[in-house]
Amino acid sequence: MKKQETIKTNDDVLNIVYVINDDLEYETNDQGIVTILIKQDHKIQKFFRRLKAKIPEYKKIELDEKSSFVFNLIDGKRTIKEIGELVDEKFKEQAHPLYEKLLLFLNHIEVNSKYISKNGGE
Repeated sequence: MKKQETIKTNDDVLNIVYVINDDLEYETNDQGIVTILIKQDHKIQKFFRRLKAKIPEYKKIELDEKSSFVFNLIDGKRTIKEIGELVDEKFKEQAHPLYEKLLLFLNHIEVNSKYISKNGGE
């Protein structure tokens, strides 16, 4: 059973380091836009593909510019604070309220989408 971390202060939150999960498939284009590739390999999808139905092998989810920028900064070394500073530098007022938006996005892609996880080395 995985032990739950206790986060005590804002500094604890800002010092969290995320890593992109190894099993996540994604592409990044020349402009830095990230497209998440979700394999569609349910047995029903496979069955209909054998019947020559045009079911794509992957569902593609394209992130917007800000989300892609943040996603590309997740490297298993940068803290949320460091990522936030880079986001603020690039997007200025568009990114505000900075940490509220950033934490909401990171929580979503960790908890709901399972694209990232907290770096186990932390």
